[in-house]
Amino acid sequence: MILGETIFDIVYLITVITIGVKMILSSPRKSQYWLFGLMAVILGCGDAFHLVPRVWAMHTVGLNAAAAPLGFGQAVTSVTMTIFYVLLYHIWEIRYRQISVSPLRITVYVLAFLRVLLCLFPQNRWMSSNAPLSWGIYRNIPFSILGVIVLVLFYKKAKETHDQAFRFMWLAIAVSFACYLPVVLLAGKIPPIGALMIPKTCAYVWMVWMGYSAMKNSSPSK
Repeated sequence: MILGETIFDIVYLITVITIGVKMILSSPRKSQYWLFGLMAVILGCGDAFHLVPRVWAMHTVGLNAAAAPLGFGQAVTSVTMTIFYVLLYHIWEIRYRQISVSPLRITVYVLAFLRVLLCLFPQNRWMSSNAPLSWGIYRNIPFSILGVIVLVLFYKKAKETHDQAFRFMWLAIAVSFACYLPVVLLAGKIPPIGALMIPKTCAYVWMVWMGYSAMKNSSPSK
């Protein structure tokens, strides 16, 4: 199990960061695919703060003895996941030509700000092995609303424009949250629930891969 998780984590990090770098180098600056690449790199680098200490702990001192580095990694990942969805929202704006300072964009920014702000409160006790569940719920409320908004936006526009490349983006987002939220709520009492982080991670790889595939099939100007 330890070896399998180690291989999975390493392959995941290398895959998303490599794809992200390729997209950044292959796309015009601030285009939708450049943002997709930036989003993938931020995702991979942010997750590395949690996964690298996790792999190290599994092979050395054990997870229980590595609460501080794992907690810090979770805090970083919480922030980078938020940035991930803000960038995904901007990709939606560019792809479907919805670029404007609208109430919708302001809502996305406010939710992201609230999420990051809540993550910074000391009451989260990130470095503790007994972090309170209540703050795990508080900080994930604006994050979940943000995810639902982005999900609905992609679902409606992909359907409306018959966008085959992103037709399942909404589903990947739904899978990621369906796997992530039970871990937040139940993993402390039911440790096997933590295994849902594997399909959650696969959903993020799927999102990144959809963007990369779309880039490969598009004109350079996009």
